[in-house]
Amino acid sequence: MLSFVLPFLLLQPGCSQAPKQIQKKTLTSDKKNESMEGLEIATLGAGCFWCIEALFQDLKGVEKVESGYAGGKVDHPSYKEVCEETTGHAEVIRVTFDPKVISFAEIVELFWAAHNPTTLNRQGNDVGTQYRSAIFYHNEAQKTTAEASKKAANASGDFDAPIVTEITAFTNYYPAEDYHQDYFNLNGNKNPYCSSVVAPKVAKFRKKYADKLKSSK
Repeated sequence: MLSFVLPFLLLQPGCSQAPKQIQKKTLTSDKKNESMEGLEIATLGAGCFWCIEALFQDLKGVEKVESGYAGGKVDHPSYKEVCEETTGHAEVIRVTFDPKVISFAEIVELFWAAHNPTTLNRQGNDVGTQYRSAIFYHNEAQKTTAEASKKAANASGDFDAPIVTEITAFTNYYPAEDYHQDYFNLNGNKNPYCSSVVAPKVAKFRKKYADKLKSSK
């Protein structure tokens, strides 16, 4: 797995270099019932949310992927505040999925493959607690699945260091500003980080997991 993620994470511009001309949007805390009828929610942190969003939105059974912030102590954080590491929040994706098509266990397995879970508070050139690897479980079943999957991944020999992913109870979530949503699809050819880091990872992910992708991909 490390051969999949590492070549594209080193010596690259960080995703914190967001367009400066974009104004902050008003954020809304999600305190509602987190699952729609027949669907479930997974909340995952794996470094820059531009990248992980682009990988997961291609998967069969995934109805929606939204970039946001979770796990911190500040209500309605801005991207700037999160990047300054003053909020305790991690950049995350909120995955709405159909468990009849893709299970939470499969979501977590793909999560390990989509980033390097052995580097503490870092993914490549993106460094800081906001880039930590994290699974915010929504119920006891998700907790059990995540912990078992982490144990299996550690024992698999796929990683050359222990997995440091935080597995903790979901407490809060705030969607990121509008310009962060669907970022790679809208900016893949415009942003250097997208072209040098995200695009190669997306291409390799799609090739390796072609059988798990939506038919349009």
